[in-house]
Amino acid sequence: MSVNQQAHPGPPYGQPQPGYQGFQQPAYGGQSLPGAPQSQYGAYNGPVPGYQQPVPPQGSLRAPPTSGAPPPASGASHPSGHVAYSQFEHGDVQNGIPASAAPMQRPPASQPFLPGSAPTPVSQISTFQQYGPPPGSVQQLRNHMAGMTIGSTAASAPPPAGLGYASVPPVSGSVSATGSGLYTPYSASQGPPPPSVSQALPVAQPPFPGQTIPTQRLPAQVPGFTPPPPSAGVGPSSYPPTTGAPRPPAMPGPPLPGQTLAGPPSSQPNHVSSPPPPSTMAGLHPGPPMSGLHGPPPPTHPPQPGYQMQQNGSFGQMRGPQPNYGGAYPGAPNYGSPPGPPPPPKRLDPDSIPSPIQVIEDDRNNRGSEPFVTGVRGQVPPLVTTNFLVKDQGNASPRYIRCTSYNIPCTSDMAKQSQVPLAAVIKPLATLPPEETLPYLVDHGESGPVRCNRCKAYMCPFMQFIEGGRRFQCCFCSCVTEVPPHYFQHLDHTGKRVDFYDRPELSLGSYEFLATVDYCKNNKFPSPPAFIFMIDVSYNAVKSGLVRLICEELKSLLDYLPREGNMEESAIRVGFVTYNKVLHFYNVKSSLAQPQMMVVSDVADMFVPLLDGFLVNVNESRTVISSLLDQIPEMFADTRETETVFAPVIQAGLEALKAAECAGKLFIFHTSLPIAEAPGKLKNRDDRKLINTDKEKTLFQPQTSFYNNLAKDCVAQGCCVDLFLFPNQYLDVATLGVVPYQTGGSIYKYAYFQLETDQYRFLNDLRRDVQKEVGFDAVMRVRTSTGIRATDFFGAFYMSNTTDVEMAGLDCDKTITVEFKHDDKLSEDSGALLQCALLYTSCAGQRRLRIHNLSLNCCTQLADLYRNCETDTLINYLAKYAYRGVLSSPVKTVRDALINQCAQILACYRKNCASPSSAGQLILPECMKLLPVYLNCVLKSDVLQPGPEVTTDDRAYIRQLVTSMDVAETNVFFYPRLLPLTKADVDSDSLPAAIRNSEERLSKGDIYLLENGLNIFVWVGVNVQQSLIQNLFGVSSFSQISNALSTLPVLENPFSKKVRSVVDMLQGQRSRYMKLIIVKQEDKLEMLFKHFLVEDKSLSGGASYVDFLCHMHKEIRQLLS
Repeated sequence: MSVNQQAHPGPPYGQPQPGYQGFQQPAYGGQSLPGAPQSQYGAYNGPVPGYQQPVPPQGSLRAPPTSGAPPPASGASHPSGHVAYSQFEHGDVQNGIPASAAPMQRPPASQPFLPGSAPTPVSQISTFQQYGPPPGSVQQLRNHMAGMTIGSTAASAPPPAGLGYASVPPVSGSVSATGSGLYTPYSASQGPPPPSVSQALPVAQPPFPGQTIPTQRLPAQVPGFTPPPPSAGVGPSSYPPTTGAPRPPAMPGPPLPGQTLAGPPSSQPNHVSSPPPPSTMAGLHPGPPMSGLHGPPPPTHPPQPGYQMQQNGSFGQMRGPQPNYGGAYPGAPNYGSPPGPPPPPKRLDPDSIPSPIQVIEDDRNNRGSEPFVTGVRGQVPPLVTTNFLVKDQGNASPRYIRCTSYNIPCTSDMAKQSQVPLAAVIKPLATLPPEETLPYLVDHGESGPVRCNRCKAYMCPFMQFIEGGRRFQCCFCSCVTEVPPHYFQHLDHTGKRVDFYDRPELSLGSYEFLATVDYCKNNKFPSPPAFIFMIDVSYNAVKSGLVRLICEELKSLLDYLPREGNMEESAIRVGFVTYNKVLHFYNVKSSLAQPQMMVVSDVADMFVPLLDGFLVNVNESRTVISSLLDQIPEMFADTRETETVFAPVIQAGLEALKAAECAGKLFIFHTSLPIAEAPGKLKNRDDRKLINTDKEKTLFQPQTSFYNNLAKDCVAQGCCVDLFLFPNQYLDVATLGVVPYQTGGSIYKYAYFQLETDQYRFLNDLRRDVQKEVGFDAVMRVRTSTGIRATDFFGAFYMSNTTDVEMAGLDCDKTITVEFKHDDKLSEDSGALLQCALLYTSCAGQRRLRIHNLSLNCCTQLADLYRNCETDTLINYLAKYAYRGVLSSPVKTVRDALINQCAQILACYRKNCASPSSAGQLILPECMKLLPVYLNCVLKSDVLQPGPEVTTDDRAYIRQLVTSMDVAETNVFFYPRLLPLTKADVDSDSLPAAIRNSEERLSKGDIYLLENGLNIFVWVGVNVQQSLIQNLFGVSSFSQISNALSTLPVLENPFSKKVRSVVDMLQGQRSRYMKLIIVKQEDKLEMLFKHFLVEDKSLSGGASYVDFLCHMHKEIRQLLS
């Protein structure tokens, strides 16, 4: 794909390289604080250790990236010789020291360096990514980006005046690579031309509706994206080292040339490698989707011809300093022409590019008030960020199924041409809000549900009754089937059965059937499931207080086991095991006065030493269970055993369920790498040197096939595993996670668990995990009407054939993503149908079938496809596809494939659907205008582009987590929600209006909350009023706020109540309890926070939104030419 055009011999970069001595990691785990664990990445479920401030090697700091000048290595300054990472690595042109020091040919036409307004010297490399070969001449370069127009509106208010940003972008090459001899900066008047907002508009405002910004070329130098100009230090050059080349300072406020800063200022853009930013939804606006030239604006705005990004060959001061948008610069190179005076400043205005916040807001305003009625085929639902009610009138609610497009191409050729993946994200047991009705349970007695004779599809609203109601024609395969006598009913004058509205399966999109014995294993009804709690009692678990905490919690939690709606008590039985190098089983039979312990030390041949008394009813054995839970912490209080086993623990649970002839769930609480002699023993194979090599994929793969085989046995028995991990070091999540993943279970991870800060989060997760709705021994099949079929599946499950998705357990949070391909033509008249059938055992032991039906439109015009896409679902699918890709391909290949596919999707739209216009305009489909910003968030995520502080376990954990997320979860995970708390109305129940994820939107005088589904950050600016600090934290000054808080103090004042209610509201919307992290501006933790400001450039080399948009534009133009 066109991202890599100029290969260079160095190793790929995008992650830390092996072998750069002297590179101090940007204080993320490189130097650990006393008491903070080494290399700890707090963002993913671990305490946040202190992050030290990186000390710039030569007393100067990088300037914030700008989109017209190369963004510097994001955030921390790197000592020379270390490659700062960039997003599209190996083979791309890189500005920054190439990974290999072998001299390369430098493109001609570099100019000598003439210092401009004496910016501070810098000794680090500014990496910014560039792609593609350098344009041959100025003219070509100008033609290259002939004014980029974004043809979709995103009017949003100008950002609040916030942290100042140095508005001095570094120019590509004004970088001193100490000792590297690779770069020569440009002369003052020779910076590359930046993109700029039209000269007609005041730069500080978004364009007025209806006003076109005159199109001009995007600069050659948009960081990270357009082709490198001939003189943009692309590789090692023949120039002498420019140690200490002038470099603009980064600091709050407008740049003061020559001013140095001693530590990273608050306004330094991301020092944190981007973790997966939550994808926010791009969504469809109702309304005519593709008007003329640039796609209509969202319904609430007057039409705009589009936003054009342009360049006028200069760097200069722009509106208030901002990150990612350039400011004054000592000049820009004019290729091949003599230096001239710098022209007036112009920059690309970030408010003129599509805003996720605006799209979300518009959808809420337009679609949040009316219920979404599912009676019409192919309706696009409101965005996942909109609160709306669903009325089921024949199609499944979008809470159960969301599609990437609701109007699919009639032919496979058309689908290939558009490259839009056809996929459905299915959440079969999704929780509904209280105002919506749960699926009805239909009991057809011994005959069971009525089905098609040929394809076995279940009766649904789309079946056609014929011959007076005596037969029905299948809507999936067209086969005609006799109606069983007991099911016969007359038809009315329209051909509908007269009992149409009395039968859920004829009038609703989702419903359940009671399954007959034919649907059960071994043709006998199942027993109620069992829960087995398996507690690691090795030294670490006991010493941290974890064992005592779990035992105390279980005493009360066992009263809240899941049960069927009207049952007095849960039918689930429970059992207990403790383990270290050996296993201890407990007999808690109700007739015993005291529990009995039985030890199995032969872990190589696991068996369960007792049958009677191991799995018991909680109420009957309550006193014995309480006695056991009191005794366990005492029995192991003085343990010195540090080694653990793991596989035998799962085998023991599996054998116990087999002996009891039931399905169930194992809750395993585990602390360390299982190195004791036993089956499934693991070794520490963590190796950061593999990052960016062809062997990187092994970090995501299990180190032994033992666990895959064990998972297969578990699925066959209906034994689901939920794993709670409390690691203090590497424990190989990629391998330990195999069984939970393939059995449909969950993994929770609490790195460096500390009782005082983490117990609340852990206990909340445990309570929810034990209480949530779950189906056991589940099998899911997706049937489709003729013309398409399900070809690929993503999620936490096991497949023994090509059609059946098998899960030992499936809970209300898990999704299965299904991709469809054409195997024949579809017709516009009949559309396309999906039926998802899930067979499962309920928590009371009842065998049931849950059915979800959905009808989609089919189109012969590409415009109809693009008008009915759902960007959030598309991103959910693309992230899962990419996260599976890293198991078998180099990460670089995966990233390139994602960029290429999205460029093809947008190029196809441009070529076939948009009105003719200058090639320099970037025109995006209305409902895909957020595709670039969200895609960039996926590319910058820790799985695809880890920063130096992200551990191998974090990446494996996130990879598994995202694979079974629903659309709302990936949305906030990839594009986090950022709320200004100080703007919250204390008298209303509503949340404050969200703002865009960029540091330029933050103000020093405000407090913000950022959430991504795993963490909640509360960021406090240095200038926040003392009264607000007192009201929220109960201390009198900024300096007294403690970073160690894991919950906000309960204070009796309106502001404290409001903020705590906002936090509670957000916690209630997420499937996991989010870790609360207090971040003070200019504090060491701020790097972690900035890592989630996903519109900015990231430390791990991820591009800013503006830069990525320019890059996508270049890719699209290459495809079109």
